[in-house]
Amino acid sequence: MSFFDGLLVAMEPGNLLACFVGALVGTFVGVLPGLGPVATIAMLLPITYHLSPAAAIVMLSGIYYGAQYGGSITAILVNIPGETSTVVTCLDGYRMAQKGKAGIALSIAAIGSFVAGLFATGVIAFVSVPLADFAQQFGPAEYFALMSLGLVGAVVLARGSIIKALAMIAVGLLLGLVGTDVNSGLQRLTFNLPQLADGLSFAAIAMGVFGIGEIFSTLGQKRSGAQVVAPIERLWPNREDLAASAAPIARGSIVGSLLGVLPGGGAILSSFASYALEKKLSRHPERFGQGAIEGVAGPESANNAGAQTSFIPMLTLGIPSNPVMALIAGGLMLHGITPGPQILAEQSLLFWTVIASMLIGNLLLVIINIPFVGLWTKLFKLPYEILFPCIVVICCVGTYSVNKMPFDVLVLGLFGVIGYGLVKLNFEVGPMLLGLVLGPMLEENFRRAMLLARGDPINIITRPISAILLATALILLCVILLPNLRRTRETVFQEEA
Repeated sequence: MSFFDGLLVAMEPGNLLACFVGALVGTFVGVLPGLGPVATIAMLLPITYHLSPAAAIVMLSGIYYGAQYGGSITAILVNIPGETSTVVTCLDGYRMAQKGKAGIALSIAAIGSFVAGLFATGVIAFVSVPLADFAQQFGPAEYFALMSLGLVGAVVLARGSIIKALAMIAVGLLLGLVGTDVNSGLQRLTFNLPQLADGLSFAAIAMGVFGIGEIFSTLGQKRSGAQVVAPIERLWPNREDLAASAAPIARGSIVGSLLGVLPGGGAILSSFASYALEKKLSRHPERFGQGAIEGVAGPESANNAGAQTSFIPMLTLGIPSNPVMALIAGGLMLHGITPGPQILAEQSLLFWTVIASMLIGNLLLVIINIPFVGLWTKLFKLPYEILFPCIVVICCVGTYSVNKMPFDVLVLGLFGVIGYGLVKLNFEVGPMLLGLVLGPMLEENFRRAMLLARGDPINIITRPISAILLATALILLCVILLPNLRRTRETVFQEEA
């Protein structure tokens, strides 16, 4: 199979419709502050159970990178980041809007995201095959070490307290243990409840902590009156605007593509890094924060490229690099497909269909965003009091539809309360979800490695690849736990927030 085979499948009416719906919903949730792609994908995860695997992943992918587009509209017009990754766009995007250049800022953001999306898609197609081929050499010990590195990487790049991030990883691993042990057939952590014999529903937990928990958190905040939207005058940039934006778009595409593969990095880290790079390279850094077009072009390109290349470790190695990738990996598992190098061997057409759909999705997002930007601004007037009951109904119906078990709806409500409590106590729920997804695979590969080594754990650290991966994870953890570095890191994240 090749990219062109995937493109033909992606152009089929069902997959094309899924791509359009994903892009449209992604833009919608990106424009609405506080909803975001994580909560939305969590809510729609059960719906994908009734779609083909290709259509399901194409739609979920479109929601993710579509939200990066939509978030820039809110950031530029209202000075509110619709997505965390668009925080940087507020600095210069809103200033441009105040100077009557809102349309130019929106167009540059869309053009930059489109170019970066094309570049990132090429990177995925170029890197994924050799990386998956290399991963074919991995045995259980290497997979155990790789997943351990992925969990540590998520902790390193998590926002806030390291100790809290480690605690959430541990909680996720424990939740993954609930159910029947495959080897012994004994039930673990089920408290004699037959409903837990098959484990906790991934969809119920994800929708609870992200969907219901987000509702509780948003309802607890003081909501201001109607937002003042900057007027849109000239929409298309002139030659000077395009010339000033060309280099930042190119650099942002490269920075985002590189940083997107890091665990926990993705679009957020990419946008901040791109902004810092553009400011450093500028001959007039004092313009940044005052409406510099480079401060919009670079970060917007970087966050879209980072969002797309974060698919690389999930698809080729089976390691989700952020909560969204964990949810999409969960979507694959709902269809009986385990993410990892075997996708290229066993599901190559699905792999190339997803990659090809990114090209189509980026083109659709340009069509959806630029001509209809005036329509999206109407969403700022949508009362949340109307929106949140709809979200609750979608979460409840979606959770029940997966296993047809009322017990799962109770789990949804329980984890909604837990998710709200974690947010109020400044615990990040993303690492918990990563632990939940990777926990069963981590345990399975560790057990297989022990069986092959006849119970000798030294075998794991004597194999070259697993030894390097475990050493890298240990070094990262030791470095980030240094007191001075930990304090500096937490200060930086507080300033970003």
